[in-house]
This record gives sequence, structure tokens and C-alpha cells, in this order.
Amino acid sequence: MKCFHFSSREKNEEPKTVTKSVSVQSTSSTSMSMSTDRDLRKSGSELNSQNVSDFSTESSTKNSFASLCQRQSNLKAFTFSELKTATKNFSRSVMIGEGGFGGVYRGVIRSMEDSSKKIDIAVKQLSRRGLQGHKEWVTEVNVLGIVEHPNLVKLVGYCAEDDERGIQRLLVYEFMPNRSVQDHLSSKFQKVLPWATRVKIAQDAARGLAYLHEGMDFQIIFRDFKSSNILLDDQWNAKLSDFGLARLGPSDGLSHVSTAVVGTIGYAAPEYIQTGRLTSKSDVWSFGVFLYELITGRRPLDRNRPKNEQKLLEWVRSHLSDVRKFRLIMDPRLEGKYNIKAAQKLASVANRCLVRQAKTRPKMSDILDMINKIVDTTDNGSPLLRTKSLAPKDAPEGPGRERMKKRFLDSIFGDQKRCWSAWRTWRTKLMRTR
Repeated sequence: MKCFHFSSREKNEEPKTVTKSVSVQSTSSTSMSMSTDRDLRKSGSELNSQNVSDFSTESSTKNSFASLCQRQSNLKAFTFSELKTATKNFSRSVMIGEGGFGGVYRGVIRSMEDSSKKIDIAVKQLSRRGLQGHKEWVTEVNVLGIVEHPNLVKLVGYCAEDDERGIQRLLVYEFMPNRSVQDHLSSKFQKVLPWATRVKIAQDAARGLAYLHEGMDFQIIFRDFKSSNILLDDQWNAKLSDFGLARLGPSDGLSHVSTAVVGTIGYAAPEYIQTGRLTSKSDVWSFGVFLYELITGRRPLDRNRPKNEQKLLEWVRSHLSDVRKFRLIMDPRLEGKYNIKAAQKLASVANRCLVRQAKTRPKMSDILDMINKIVDTTDNGSPLLRTKSLAPKDAPEGPGRERMKKRFLDSIFGDQKRCWSAWRTWRTKLMRTR
């Protein structure tokens, strides 16, 4: 497998690809989830929809996936003409998403296994502005060209042409008709995502992350795990998408990978925000945030809510030690149609993902085992009335109990004020470098 490389040029120039080969996944979460929250060119917008741009160097992209380049890839190299025909000349009538890196179009091609059959695809067309999108496009090609799993969105092929029309960079994915998890948790959707489906989505997402972290002879850290990057197929199976910010995990005895701080505010682990040291446990933290999204139906950061409810983790923190309060964090759109015991167990899994000390967070394979038990031992379709508190069973009464409760919750969520302060510091530094 040959690799595309990221070529360093001036910001106002278009990137040029040295070799012609495979492709990576689109960096915009709109690429198949039809969400627009990955528009990295927006500055000063609401933090809950803003990502931090990656200012890492050219060498970091080349070296990160250099070891993958010789592996076999089954990606198809499409011509621009073929994709133009498949998408009706990129007609807006078939556009299913649009973001800072370009548009996403639904298309139809003939199956490569059986030419008599047609299959639906999603085509991401990279816009011709700047290098950021190209670098992430390259990463998607080099990752998804050799990584395949039922809970990862399949990259069918790519297009890389340089001619008189200019530079054409496109990615071709399997079509995911049921959009993203974030879309379904949004109040804009009339149809509510059932509780049983949410638990199944948690299981699928955990399975996908566990494969990336532990299922291969190399490790991939997602680095931008969030609900808009989890897409749903026609059978409501969840698949991870958007690997443009992915990095290879540490090797040669190293404990972490040092990178520029990137991702989506509200999902990134506090130690990564503060130090730039990336490990698989950063993805584990993001997964914990995602579990609370499924439970509450809320975004990690929502400026449209009252001030004391804008930050999801701070808001749920005050509801975990009391059964009656815990019910208050459940997504009201479920109208009580959920298994409260399963919800509390899922919250307990989230809490373990959100432990302040990264080393004490469980591996994704262990998290998957916990969720499998919830699925196997619980009837997620019917609500149960009798519940137990998430607070420690041996908590003493009186003032001592309050101190223990604070210590317990601090160990889960850490110092949130310091975390958000660190975000503001990083964001200020990055904005100055633009």
C-alpha cells in the first residue's frame, strides 16, 4: 500500500500530492453525519460547536502512519468523472452535508463485486481552500485504507486528480442512511432515539474503539470521539467515522504521544488539554462524556441552557448521589421509557471513564465487557421502579458523608474549573497563531 503524504506549503497555496494511492476519512463531521459542528474556520462562535485547529507539523503526519504504508489496501481509485456521474454532477439536490472542508453528496455506483447491482455511497469532496483539510484527508486514506471493522465506517475508495481543472480530492464511503447519533439526540428530531437503541449504540461504539486501541498490532488513538462522529446504518448499527485527527499510539516504550491539542471542546480529557500528552485513555474520557450524552440527551457544552446547566459533567455531578435526583438527568424525551437500573449502571461505567487520573481509567476492552453485561442482564425495553443510589454504600451520615461525597465526585470528574481554564489558555494560544 502506497501512502499519500502531506506536503508543506504556504497557507495560501493549494497542496500537491507526491504519490497517487489510497485515501483517508473526511475530517468534517458533516462528511456523513450531516452535522456542521466541525467548521474549524469559525472563530468566536459558541464553544459547544467549535473545534480547535491542529497546528502540528508536516513530519508528524508523515511519521505517524509511515508504518502502515506497506500494508495491503482494498480501496478503489475512482476518477473524478466517475464520481461526477454518480452524484449527478455534485447536484445540491443530493447534498447530504456541508462543512468547512467541503460538501458531502449521496451517490450511486455499481458494486465492485457484482456489476449488475448498484450501491449507495456518500462522496466527500474536499474544498480547494487551504491545507488543513488536505492533511486530514491524507490521514483518513492512510488509516481506513488498511483498517476495517464492522463498527468503523467503511471507506470504499478515493479520488486524487491534478489536471487543468485543478486539484480534486474526494473520499467515497458506504452510505449511512440514519445519520449521526448527535442528530438523533437533538431536539430538532421528532422521532426519539429509544433507550434500548442507545444502549446498543454504546456497545457498538465501545467495540469500535476497543478494536482501534487493542485489536491490531498497532494502536490508533481516535482523538476526536464524539456523538457527531458516530453514524448509524440502515439496521441502526453504530460505526465510528471521521479519522482525520487520528494518531498512532505510543511505541518503543513511550507512555504517550505529544501533539498539538485538537478535538472538540467538551470531549477532550483534562490531562491532554493541560499537557498535550495523548494516550488511549484520552479516548476513554471522551467515551465517558458520550455515555452521559446518551443518558441525558444533552450536549457536552450548551450555551443555550441556564448557566449552571451549560457544562454537562458539572450538571450531572450534582445528581449522582441520590436516586431521586438521578432521574432528573434522564432525557425527558424518553418519557420514562427506559430501564433505570441499566441507566445507573451505564452512568457507573461513564464515571469510571471520567476518573481524574488517566492511568486508573479502564481499557476500552474492559469497558466493552461492562456494557456487554448491561445488555445481557437487563431488559432495556421496560422501566424498573426500584433503584439504588450511585453513592458509595458505606458513606457515613452527617458532615462526614458530605466530605466523602465530595471526595468521591472529585475523583470522578476532577477539578472542572482548572480543566476549563486550561481550555481557555490553549484556545487563546492557538487563536494567536492563526
